[in-house]
Amino acid sequence: MEYLFLALAIVAEVIGTTALTASQRMTRPFPTLLMIVAYGIAFYLLSLTLEKIPTGIVYAIWSACGIVLISIIGFVMFKQTLDTAALIGMGLIIAGVLVINLFSGSVSH
Repeated sequence: MEYLFLALAIVAEVIGTTALTASQRMTRPFPTLLMIVAYGIAFYLLSLTLEKIPTGIVYAIWSACGIVLISIIGFVMFKQTLDTAALIGMGLIIAGVLVINLFSGSVSH
């Protein structure tokens, strides 16, 4: 159940970050309100995951998934591009999360 909460928290955080970009420095009311609500939901769900999964593990998964999803959304919705170094860095972050999840005894499965 914790991983479901974590997945939903990541989705809410990605929605919040997308809304933050769309709010144009919080000058547009609907995206600003959506951002506030989405971040609130994200942090509540994140707090539920921390009852069973270590903080470092949760944050590694949260940040890796968030970085990748936000980068994809930034590319599709906002025409933002990443250079090779950024893509390699994201690949290393994802590799790190995979190592943690596949080989670490700290992760509860």
